[in-house]
Order: sequence, then C-alpha cells, then structure tokens
Amino acid sequence: MKTTRDDIRNIAIIAHVDHGKTTLVDELLKQSGVFRANQEVQERVMDSNDIERERGITILSKNTAVFYKDTKINIIDTPGHADFGGEVERVLKMVNGVVLVVDAFEGAMPQTKFVLMKALELNLPVIVCINKIDRPEARPDEVIDEVLELFMDLDASDEQLDCPFIYASARDGYAVRDLNDEKKDMTALFETIIDYIPAPTGDPDANTQVLISTIDYNEYVGRIGVGKVDNGILKVNQDAVVVNHHEPDKQKKVRISKLYEFDGLKKVEVTEAKIGSIVAISGIADIHIGDTICAPEEPTAIPFQKISEPTLSMNFIVNDSPLAGQEGKYVTSRHIRDRLFKELNTDVSLRVEETESADSLKVSGRGELHLSVLIENMRREGYEFAVSKAEVLYHTDENGKKLEPMEIAYVDVPDEFTGTVIDKLSQRKGELQNMRPIAGGYTRLEFNIPSRGLIGYRGEFLTDTKGNGIINTIFNGYAPYKGEIAYRKLGSLIAFESGEAVTYGLFSAQERGSLFIGPGAKVYAGMVIGSSSKAEDIELNVCKKKHLTNTRSSSADEALTLTPPKILSLEQALDFIDVDELLEVTPESLRIRKRILDPTLRKRAGFKK
Repeated sequence: MKTTRDDIRNIAIIAHVDHGKTTLVDELLKQSGVFRANQEVQERVMDSNDIERERGITILSKNTAVFYKDTKINIIDTPGHADFGGEVERVLKMVNGVVLVVDAFEGAMPQTKFVLMKALELNLPVIVCINKIDRPEARPDEVIDEVLELFMDLDASDEQLDCPFIYASARDGYAVRDLNDEKKDMTALFETIIDYIPAPTGDPDANTQVLISTIDYNEYVGRIGVGKVDNGILKVNQDAVVVNHHEPDKQKKVRISKLYEFDGLKKVEVTEAKIGSIVAISGIADIHIGDTICAPEEPTAIPFQKISEPTLSMNFIVNDSPLAGQEGKYVTSRHIRDRLFKELNTDVSLRVEETESADSLKVSGRGELHLSVLIENMRREGYEFAVSKAEVLYHTDENGKKLEPMEIAYVDVPDEFTGTVIDKLSQRKGELQNMRPIAGGYTRLEFNIPSRGLIGYRGEFLTDTKGNGIINTIFNGYAPYKGEIAYRKLGSLIAFESGEAVTYGLFSAQERGSLFIGPGAKVYAGMVIGSSSKAEDIELNVCKKKHLTNTRSSSADEALTLTPPKILSLEQALDFIDVDELLEVTPESLRIRKRILDPTLRKRAGFKK
C-alpha cells in the first residue's frame, strides 16, 4: 500500500545560467544551521571544482540536504548551460518538485524554457523564485508576466499555472511572498517548499526499487550511484539485482556494501534507507545511470528516458610537434586513452571511440563548452596532447539524405549592432525567425541555425558587439544539410623555421596580420604564429636577426615597437583553428600548428585537394 513520508521533501533548483541557483543554495544551507555561526564559508560552496569556481558556472549536479524544523529537505543544484542539459533531465527523476529561479532583470531565457519544459512534462509542481530583486534595474512584475506566458506556451495545466511566486535576493539572504513584506531571511521560501511540494510516496512493504539518476566517482571506492528509494527499504548487506529499462537482458547480482544519506555538504553512513530518501550507494563496480537496484524476488526496472546524443566531436591526438613532451607529465597514447575512459565514469553525455590510428581517439560531446571543460581539466592534471577542429555529427534519414544538428540561437544585442549580427549569422546559414525590442536599448533576435554555423562564432560575436552581446543556444533536433559554410575568411601566419622569436623578425611580421606570440616565444616550422590579414596563408621567418655591419651598432634595433600580441584563450584557439590545423595543448602553453608541418608536403596536400 502506498504511503506518504511527511518528514522529507525532495526538490531540484533549476534555472538559466547565472540566475543565482548556487548562491540560493548557499543561503538555504547557512540559514538552516548547516554551518556554525562563526564558520568561514566560501561563496558558492556547491561549485566544488576549480573550473566551476573560476567561470562561475555549475557543471555537475550536486546533492545536499538541510533541515527546516522537523523536515529534511534534499536539494539538488543543477547546471544551467545547454551543454549540460543531460544532467538536468536525469536529476528531475529524483525529486517531487522544483524551484525555478528567474533573474528579476533578465527574465525568462532559453534555458529557463528548456528546464521548465522538462519539469512540466514530468508533472512536477513548480515554485517560481524571482531572484536578484535587489538589482537597481529589477522589474519583478514584468518578469512574472513573462514566466506565466512561458507556462502557457508550454501547455501547463491549471494546477501548474496556479503556482506560488517568491521574491528573493540570494546574495542578501532574504525571500518574501510579497514585495512589501519585511525582508529578513529565507523563511518564506522554506515554508512554501514544505507547504507546496508534495512529500514523497511509495510502498514501504513492497520489494526494494531504487533508480540511479547520477553517478559520483571517488578514487578510493570507485563509482557511487545516487538515487531515490521508490519502494521498499534498502539495507546494508542486502542482496539485490541491477536491471535497466533500456537493456532488457541486463541482470546482475550485487550486494549493497555501503549506504549514505546527505546531510548538509557531507555524506553520512546509514544502515538502511526508507522510501523517499535520496541515497548514495558504493561498492557496485559498473553501475550506470538509469540502472534500477531491486530485490532479487521481483526485478522490475523503472522507466527512464535515454540520455541525449552528442552533437559535436573532435579528435584527441598524441602530440608529435618538435616541442612535444617538454611541458606535460602524461604524454603517451596510453595515458590519454586511460584518462578519457575514466571521464566516462562520471560524464554520461560523452562518447570516446577508437580510430584507425592508435595515437588518436574520437571524443564526442554536447557542445563546445562541454569539450573545452574536459580539455581544460586534462591540461591542469598535467596531460599534453593535440586536438583537431570540432566537427558536427551528421545523421542520415531513411532516404539516405544527410541530416545535421540544428540549434535555436537567442541573441540579445544593443540596437546599433543588430545589422552586423544578422548579416554574419545569415552567412552561416542562420534563418532569422523572430526579432523584438527588449528593455535597455537591446533587441532580441531568434535564429534557427546549423550547429556547425556557430562553431568559431562566439569570439567574432563579442568583437562585433563590443562585448555587450549575449548569445544562448539550445539544441533543436536534426534537419536536412544546409550546404557549405565558409568558416574563416583569413589565412594564418606560419613560422618558417624553428628557434626563438626575436623582435626584429616579429616587427616585419606584424605588418602582415595580428600576432599571437611575443619575443622569446619558442616556435617551430609549421607553427601558426598569427592571423593573416589576407585570405591565404603566409610563411614568415620570425627568428631572423639583423646583420651587423661596421657602421651600424646593435643598439639601433631598440627603437622597434611591437604591437602587443593577441594571446588566445582555450575557447578562442578552438574557435580559430581550421580543418588543416591542430591545437597543441600542454599544461603551460596553447600552440596552433598546421597538421602537416613540412611546407613542401603541405603544398602537395593542398594541390591534391
């Protein structure tokens, strides 16, 4: 018989990038007494890895739990970027309701729509939290109308439309039901969660069923499955069977060796877990997302949607440049292969495949951000390798027609730059579908554009809009191939010989385009040292020194002034490289190079094309 467990609430916090989810969780943790009154707490305590902290984005969903009066609230903080949308879809299976956080100035954004759509499809009740009402330009009343419009667009039911609204400032630590209420703490949000989000239900006397929704990984215990107890009781040392809805033949006997529940930011060992509890289970070697752990007497899998397919791929190649192996700690194909396969333990949207060459692996992911975060993580761990230009993954339909992934791009730009942006995106096969003015002299453009049309565009976009534009994209299925796109109008400046770049050589080179390196940089033949101002590649000697004669003193050189080089970030370098180039990634440097370093062989390959 189904019963309700009143002392628990399971919620997910969902929102668009940068609307304040993680900061809100910080406040809930602080105000529920998870930290001592005098404890030093870093900001955005849930974003635990370095890249998350530096970029201010959440990449992996995190679990935490707080107590309010006598109720335990399990909270899952989810990512907002479309590249990590796969994380959000799965996490919603564990919860009974969501808190949708919307920025009081920006309003409903593309990712707000995506995460809300997933929550409504699962019939989850929604609490809307209008955050950042302390911003001077906040417009909470208009944003509420936008959110209600969004609910209607997504065919929400009458009950879903009748959702509570909370106004909050996560940074200042308060939430209120009405803008005129006294702004002191988060009580209003806690109480709304307890009153409005249903308690978990299940049958405590039935056989055990736990659906694994996320995977954690730890060097000491290996893979840890995190999921919610749907039915029955889960105990330590219990015998169980692992089954999967999408793999009917899978049946694996296991024993539950360790069981944890969440308390604040810690995992606490427990001996048993009842219905509605969110638990972490360690000791099952190859547990996967979507597996159901159930009693051996009645192995029934819980249905679960498939994980979204990757849309972009790039090759990870052993570095074979003349400077290979000088800066990295792990450089061989075995190191790179082991590290990439280890990543599959926690990242389910990633695919790693062998290629014809033993030195190259094909890695596919959800988008440029997804792959660049992996590259950045590996480089910080001491790996050295090369990557090729990102390419989209094509499909074919039943008539053998080529299909390619499409995206909807929402672009907010200051009015004076709309012409440039429309022009650039149209050249990249984008179709303008909608255009409307929004607050503050901005226009919102909506494009349907092939995914490959956006590769390498972000850097150009920021330059075109003087850094004021915002671009957000969301995957929009597959459509027939739209034809060739010219990615880069300009060629590369290529070093002609190996050595060290000197001021004299760079001075004459800078007239030909913009440089990526300064004096003293190590270069080799075939390395790309800048962007040419013409369409073709130009080879230059940047190592040449001035010959001294009797009448010239060597100090006459000091008058040469160099324009500061443009130092590319990882994303800019991935955007810049062309199909015949590679990006050499080491813990200390990023170097762009031609695939074929020898100029004669490179020309031959060009003629063959």
